[in-house]
Amino acid sequence: MVIRGTPPGSGARAEGPVRRGAADSRRLPLYAAGEIDVEYVVRGTDEAIDRDTAWEEHSHPTHELLWNRRGASSASVGPRVWTITPMVGLWIPAGTPHAGWTPAGTVHHAVQFRVRSVPAISGEPVAVDVTPLLRLLLDRLTAEGLDPAARARTEAVVFDLLAPARNGLLLRIPESRLLAPIVAAVGDDPADATTLAGWASRLGVSTRTITRAFQAETGLGFSRWLATARAQRAVELLARGEQIADVAEQVGYHSASAFGTAFRRVTGMNPARYRSR
Repeated sequence: MVIRGTPPGSGARAEGPVRRGAADSRRLPLYAAGEIDVEYVVRGTDEAIDRDTAWEEHSHPTHELLWNRRGASSASVGPRVWTITPMVGLWIPAGTPHAGWTPAGTVHHAVQFRVRSVPAISGEPVAVDVTPLLRLLLDRLTAEGLDPAARARTEAVVFDLLAPARNGLLLRIPESRLLAPIVAAVGDDPADATTLAGWASRLGVSTRTITRAFQAETGLGFSRWLATARAQRAVELLARGEQIADVAEQVGYHSASAFGTAFRRVTGMNPARYRSR
């Protein structure tokens, strides 16, 4: 996932990265919620990731909020994959197993919350708007010399600001054998131009069968699911600073305007604004 390891004082026994080809793989323990009663209420840490890094499935004894100061990454819980950016983070309740992927060049921030001191904003992982005010307050909590009373006031405001995002970028990955070839093709190349009819022909089923399978497993039809998968990839490319026209081509759109329309429908924001932020 996008995190850096659990901060000092959490009790986590983090293992070092394991080299796997061009990427690193990090392993962390699986903890139940509240298994370790940490001494802090809120603690945040930063890490600049200099190599593509995969985070194997793990869980924390604390609630966790993930967001990036720079770049886009992803976190997964079962078949659900969230995109994490400087604008939208992810709240992960304590004890929730999760994994993820952090591309090189990402600077991410992981915030841990003591279970018995902080009410969970959701019993399930949920995207959170990381507003400028929330960022400032979280940064204040990392400052040295903050007296206990000021820290408590700042923490209380942070709790008030934590709320589910309106446009969290979540993609559910189908797990059935029927849809596995589609998932693999789009994962390898989001610009894959195979239509619903084309997939039906390849798989020897009707378009209605594929549509029903996507609806049952993801809550989306094929076209909307594909647009969301492409938007997730586009966010990563935009975060790297690539030009919008180039991103449009890489994720399967014939024009920047068509890409912009699809991207805005999924994220609630046009690509230029997303890239600038």
